[in-house]
Amino acid sequence: MNTQIWKIFGLLVTALLLATCAPTAQPTAQPTTAPTEPPKAEAVTLTVWDQFQRDTEKAVIDTLNAEFEAAHPGVTIARVVKSFDDLKVTIKLALSDPNGPDVGQVNQGADMRAVVQGNLLLDLTPYLPKYQWDKRFSAGILARNSFTADGSQFGTGNLYGVSPTAEVVGVYYNKEKFQQLGLSVPKTFAEFEALLAKAKEAGETPIVFGNLDQWPGIHIFSAIQHILLPDRTWLDNFVYGQGNVSFDIPENVQAAAKVQEWVKAGYFTDGFAGIGYDDSWKLFAGGQGVMMITGSWLSGDIVSTGGEKFGFFLLPPLEEGGKVLAIGGVGLPFCIRAGTKNADLAAEYLDWMVSSRAGELWLEKGVLPAVPVDKSKVPTGTLLGDIVTAYGVINEADGVGHYIDWAGPTMYDVLSASIQELMAMQITPEGFVAKVQAEYAK
Repeated sequence: MNTQIWKIFGLLVTALLLATCAPTAQPTAQPTTAPTEPPKAEAVTLTVWDQFQRDTEKAVIDTLNAEFEAAHPGVTIARVVKSFDDLKVTIKLALSDPNGPDVGQVNQGADMRAVVQGNLLLDLTPYLPKYQWDKRFSAGILARNSFTADGSQFGTGNLYGVSPTAEVVGVYYNKEKFQQLGLSVPKTFAEFEALLAKAKEAGETPIVFGNLDQWPGIHIFSAIQHILLPDRTWLDNFVYGQGNVSFDIPENVQAAAKVQEWVKAGYFTDGFAGIGYDDSWKLFAGGQGVMMITGSWLSGDIVSTGGEKFGFFLLPPLEEGGKVLAIGGVGLPFCIRAGTKNADLAAEYLDWMVSSRAGELWLEKGVLPAVPVDKSKVPTGTLLGDIVTAYGVINEADGVGHYIDWAGPTMYDVLSASIQELMAMQITPEGFVAKVQAEYAK
């Protein structure tokens, strides 16, 4: 074989060897497991009990709850709505249940004292640095949701709740009826009583009132009482249990006598003892009667039912330009059950319910929020404008009074029943005062 053939043969062998040793193409590597999805937010249900059952209130709470859920993926608000009376009866037992509500509204005073003494509420004081509720609310307002840890002293100690709405009890009036009767907003208590007499003479019901629920009678008595007191000192001492005060004072006898005087004069709705509170305000919003003495919480419902033909003023002082004192403060606070497993989330919820956003929603519905509001956004000449102005007057004058039934664990029951007797002429003003004092002394 010649040399040329051997060269060709060598090249072929080399090529064959190179081809045999070359790496073969490998398929693209595939994952051995499916791609992982982003972790889902942990599902948490926050159970909340509240007493915002009227349509305007419900709309605000439902909106705030929906927005809280949207801002907290995985969180569901399980809302339980109760009437005020039902909440009072059931909240203590519910808070003692390991599966009870995480958050609940608790009436201030005696009701809160009982659940604090039972170690059923979480102390919110540690959350103050984070949420700065003490910057959002005055010390006087926070005091209404405060107790010492053992529940012995009201108005001081630990913070146990924050309130979403503010309240002032005053006089709603029908502007059209005022114009028809030639009436104007009174500047003194004597002028107010003259309005009552004139409305009665014209065949109108001066004060629309229903006391089937019994608690509205406390507001009638107490509104007059606040006018007669020289300042808030006695109220603070009585409600907070300080200074060894007595209910048996001349001003309380005078207020009770005035209540009976108004009943005898026919200034209240006929058959008021058998008329429910919700029925009474609906009668008023529907155009019956001239005035109604109750709280600012009704403003949204009255406007939504009867329109903007209503105004609001504080029950006037004895003398023009005299001291200003009216039942008021804040609504029922949201509190946290001591045994909840979701304390931090519940605290976020409380902060949400007293946020500036919450304040905007309350204003939109015509309800006075507890958080500071921009008064320039409240239209003047409206019912809400009147109420914001009235609350501003008593707040600036340090004339925000009290709900006197907060003074003891049984005071609500005794006051409501005794005032019912008083208005039925079954007890004298002196007997009424003595009865309440005997209970308070316990």
